[in-house]
Amino acid sequence: MADQVAIVTGASRGIGFAIAQRFVAEGYQVAITGRNAEALDQAARDLGGPDVAIGIPGKGDDPDHRAAVIDTVLGQFGPITTLVNNIGINPAYGPLGSLDLGAARKMIDVNVLGTLGWVQEALRGGLTEGGAIVNISSISGIRPAPGIAFYGVTKAALIHLTEELAVELAPKVRVNAVAPAVVKTKFATALYEGREEQVSATYPLKRLGVPEDVAGAVAFLCGPDAAWITGQTVVIDGGVTLTGSVQ
Repeated sequence: MADQVAIVTGASRGIGFAIAQRFVAEGYQVAITGRNAEALDQAARDLGGPDVAIGIPGKGDDPDHRAAVIDTVLGQFGPITTLVNNIGINPAYGPLGSLDLGAARKMIDVNVLGTLGWVQEALRGGLTEGGAIVNISSISGIRPAPGIAFYGVTKAALIHLTEELAVELAPKVRVNAVAPAVVKTKFATALYEGREEQVSATYPLKRLGVPEDVAGAVAFLCGPDAAWITGQTVVIDGGVTLTGSVQ
């Protein structure tokens, strides 16, 4: 995968970092983003340093940050070939009837509009013939998920955005999504902390996901073996949606 240049948002840890790590192992040069400059810098060093990985801190819903990332990547690595939209927030738990609408707007801004903004900037940055985009959705965007309902609404919107982009950008750029179940990351801790064994028991494969489970699927969708796949959402869930559950 020589001459492949990827941007992975929200990648100082967890799923995003695992995706960046997989890309580097496959020969990509990678730019990672995140809000914590210190954590991002350490992650970039862990990935191999400035010849293969750079960290660019900022907020994913900030247009100036997105533009600066594209310009930096163009200057250091060249045209972008791959974009992974991993950034996502969930600042509000609980029923929709009492949801803080300010938190809901922020989720839309980051999870949906922020993703579209990254795509627009990546297109400006050279993402064209043979390019690939993968959006990180969630099984909460496929079926109801009590407690994280509005997060699921944004992830459902992300799946439809993926389909619309796949049609608009074909045949030059392929656009797909992945929809993980609970993956053992700091972001998802509230969904399993203190009851991991109980939650895992509801999964046919009897374990929660790990970031590498998602990274493998993303690498496949961005690579040549997926050259005839676009507009799809790959569910990565240990079989849990087969049971009617999402958590």
